[in-house]
Amino acid sequence: MGTENGNRWSDQRVEQMIGGLLAFGLALAASVVLIGAAIYLMRHGGEKPDYRVFRGEPADLRTIPGILGDACQLSGRGIIQLGLLLLLATPVARVVLSIFAFAVQRDALYVVVTLVVLTLLLYSIVGAYL
Repeated sequence: MGTENGNRWSDQRVEQMIGGLLAFGLALAASVVLIGAAIYLMRHGGEKPDYRVFRGEPADLRTIPGILGDACQLSGRGIIQLGLLLLLATPVARVVLSIFAFAVQRDALYVVVTLVVLTLLLYSIVGAYL
């Protein structure tokens, strides 16, 4: 089952790897959002908001290519959205790492169950676009 002390993919080692991945993903996402917020506030911090008219998210910030394009142009809102995408990608990466670890441990049942979890997770994220 992969619980030997010398096994690189022991249950304890996999838990440590997953914990590290989640911590790294959260720190990266938070840093990107913080950078985007600083850029946004430097450019727009002095503007007075107009709450009489609702303005939704611009179309370019509703798609991944649009978000990446805005982030590459150093748009504060684009960088914030990129940070949120990274935050969303973190649990997906955790599930993918789990599938890989279960496969290396030759635990077919958990590979199948985790593949179902990944499928449902991805569908909940992109299902509206299908």
